[in-house]
Amino acid sequence: MLNSLPALEDLRLFCTVVRNSSFVVSAAELGVSPAYVSKRIAALEGMLHVSLLYRTTRKVRLTSDGETVYRWSQRMLEETGLMVEAISTAKSVPQGALRISASSGFGRKYVAPVLSEVALLYPALQIQLELFSRPVDIIGEGFDVDINFGAVPDSRLLVKNLAANQRILCAAPQYVQRMGAPQTIEELASHKCIAIRERNESFGVWRLDSGRGVESVKVTGPLSCNNGEIVLRWALDGHGIILRSQWDVESALAEGRLVRILPEYSQQADISAVYPVRLADSAKVRVFVQHLSDSLARVLHAQG
Repeated sequence: MLNSLPALEDLRLFCTVVRNSSFVVSAAELGVSPAYVSKRIAALEGMLHVSLLYRTTRKVRLTSDGETVYRWSQRMLEETGLMVEAISTAKSVPQGALRISASSGFGRKYVAPVLSEVALLYPALQIQLELFSRPVDIIGEGFDVDINFGAVPDSRLLVKNLAANQRILCAAPQYVQRMGAPQTIEELASHKCIAIRERNESFGVWRLDSGRGVESVKVTGPLSCNNGEIVLRWALDGHGIILRSQWDVESALAEGRLVRILPEYSQQADISAVYPVRLADSAKVRVFVQHLSDSLARVLHAQG
């Protein structure tokens, strides 16, 4: 049994000698000395414990073992070349499986349309979008990109900021007319609040920043859910106060279906794409992230 494997460069040199049937011609082709070629062939024979070539003054020819090694060497060099070509192609041409994870509402509203565009532009991609109301282990679960809100929990991951965002307090006008609006963050504890268990949000505890530091309040209410779209629907129906991202409530605020509560308070939740490999090393991740970034820039500009 061999203790180590032959170097690919030695196998390539061996194949060159076989093709030229000459050490001297092969040395000239490779830009090395005939002595170096002879030394590497001898080292290869020593590692494999076989004689590879019959040597004469005019040319060399393969032994029986040499023919076996030559066939396998050609196959190994070809497969290695294909591997290098595949890696190089993956860096420059979007292709293969692309797995994206996102929260339910944002994934449906913003990510899915972008992936539809990407699928039309790059038909060699096989795209899979999965929507979650829980944090995702990108590496452990095999995702290429996760769309994240707020701080990134894993320092091993790479991050591209896509858009500024914050979570704000809102309620329907009919709720405010019926229950009044809280004047301090402490008063939230006595109001009907619709809590959500979604992604990295702490269930039932709202941490809010007024510019004077972060304050926390424990909120309660008769309704809670792990889906942001349902929570928004309940707020619009007048059931209570919610803490939701600007992108999710902006149109309802503009139309007067929601009003902002305690407008001096908010929770930072910038939108970012998170991935385990450099964009330069993955064309499929690079084109998706760029298309999503461009799309969000257009949407936010139009809303602004």
